[in-house]
Amino acid sequence: MLKAKTLQKIRIFTALLIALLCIGGILGFFYPIKIFDLNIIPLIQSATTSFTIFTIIALITILIITLLFGRIYCSTICPLGLLQELFLIIFHRKKLPLQKNRAYKYFIAAISFGTLLGGTAFIMHLIDPYSIFGAGISGATYGLIIFVLIAIMTGLKGRYFCTNICPAGTILGLISKGSIYKIRINKDSCVACGLCTQKCPSGCIDVKNKTVDNETCIKCFKCLTLCHNNGISYKRVSSPKTKTPFNISRRRFIIGASALSILAIAYKGGIKLGSNIVQKVKTILLPPGARSIKEFTNKCLNCNLCVTNCPMKIIQKADEEHPTVHIKYQKSFCDYNCHKCSEVCPSGAIKKLTLKEKRKTQIGQASVNIDTCIQCGLCVMECPRSAITKKRGDFPLIDTNKCIGCGACQAVCPVSAIKVKANENQIILEE
Repeated sequence: MLKAKTLQKIRIFTALLIALLCIGGILGFFYPIKIFDLNIIPLIQSATTSFTIFTIIALITILIITLLFGRIYCSTICPLGLLQELFLIIFHRKKLPLQKNRAYKYFIAAISFGTLLGGTAFIMHLIDPYSIFGAGISGATYGLIIFVLIAIMTGLKGRYFCTNICPAGTILGLISKGSIYKIRINKDSCVACGLCTQKCPSGCIDVKNKTVDNETCIKCFKCLTLCHNNGISYKRVSSPKTKTPFNISRRRFIIGASALSILAIAYKGGIKLGSNIVQKVKTILLPPGARSIKEFTNKCLNCNLCVTNCPMKIIQKADEEHPTVHIKYQKSFCDYNCHKCSEVCPSGAIKKLTLKEKRKTQIGQASVNIDTCIQCGLCVMECPRSAITKKRGDFPLIDTNKCIGCGACQAVCPVSAIKVKANENQIILEE
């Protein structure tokens, strides 16, 4: 196994690289390596919306890595986890408290995943670390508020969000309990100085009993470099020579059974909640590939990655009227030669379209108000699909079999005589 300092250096270098990719991607600077496609909640969401080989391979890979090495994901890939590392550096606490493994986190995970599987991401995007990070970095009010709360929580209790709130962390933690490589305390070498306990961000080291809770351990490897007596190690755990009979405590059985019951209830609740959300949503324009208002509203994680990466700045954040991101043609239009939103969406809420497919995707239809139209003909010249025709002295005519609702005509109209009305279900037009 690699030396402690080497392990920590690799972990820190990887985390910094991924942090730069995350910030660059969410702010729309660049997105060459789609690091958000490797975030576990979008992967699970994508698996339920658009079943692809990449999604399945990526999800299985993360689960296998967790089963082998523990919660490496939480210390190197999760963007909100990396943000908490920054908060820890800023607060620079000399001593972090020991954290208990709270049972309520299983219920939070059950509600979040239950409603997600039931068909709506509404609950999940409120607590998913990826969604929170995207919302906060993009300047959404909700995300900024959660950033402040997590900053305070981190200053007081370390990475408490990761250990006892985050639904993704809960699932990975359960897998980590059976991981092959674990952090262990050598009871013969440990002098119980408590230095590892004081600096552990997840509060998982109990120096009095000389134990490490590998369910909440995020594998930051700080403890390995702090111990100068080889009292703590990260290595493969050997299987016991004598097998002990399976035994589960009454408390764990009750918690497990309750969590499963809540998962089932949440699944049914997710179906109902999804329907209620759609009923409250007015007809809104959605990015090409969203498929339908019903599907997109319940699948979008509100990470705002499409918002910040849209070159035309027509995709807007969720607001009081719209529970998800949406399109507004107030100042611009959807570029006929762009399908950026389709490229960057990691959750499958926006289906990945080729540029050819995007150019044929009808998200809405334009119409002309003849009471205000001045017959200037600018819309005819601007339409990228030649869907608008006009005879001398007549009003423009729009061919609904060609119009895709890109809004180019609406943007160029000097008297606002053209408006694009959204399709409830997006359709693919013929050539």
